[in-house]
Amino acid sequence: MGKEKRFLKKKFVVVFIVIFICILSVLIAAKGIVSNMQANLEQMADLEIQNVDLTKIPDGTYAGSCKVFPISVKVDVTINNYKITRIELVEHRNGQGTPAEIIPDKVVKAQSLEVDIVTGATYSSKAILKAIENALNSSSK
Repeated sequence: MGKEKRFLKKKFVVVFIVIFICILSVLIAAKGIVSNMQANLEQMADLEIQNVDLTKIPDGTYAGSCKVFPISVKVDVTINNYKITRIELVEHRNGQGTPAEIIPDKVVKAQSLEVDIVTGATYSSKAILKAIENALNSSSK
């Protein structure tokens, strides 16, 4: 019986070590992901949105996007007679940034990218504005 106990004890130790290594690996990976996400969000906080001269944009619909993990935005911006007539939010992966989805309406109303961001959805607001800016800037390409 002593041999069997030692075998079970060794087996337990091996299983414990394997589980410990797995947990440690998951924690290290999670720390890296969180660190990367935090760096991306800090980059997003510093992101500058430049207004675009609508008088230089021909009529048409222009696609734009902005992707800074964990936020991803795609928009289609329609210009008619040098005015933004429509902004379709094609994609908005945002976590908790859903309130920022009013930004396209604000831009259409103001005819400018210089609109107030949504409190509590700062990063999504900036990502949506940057996607709109990118769409408008793509008109000259």
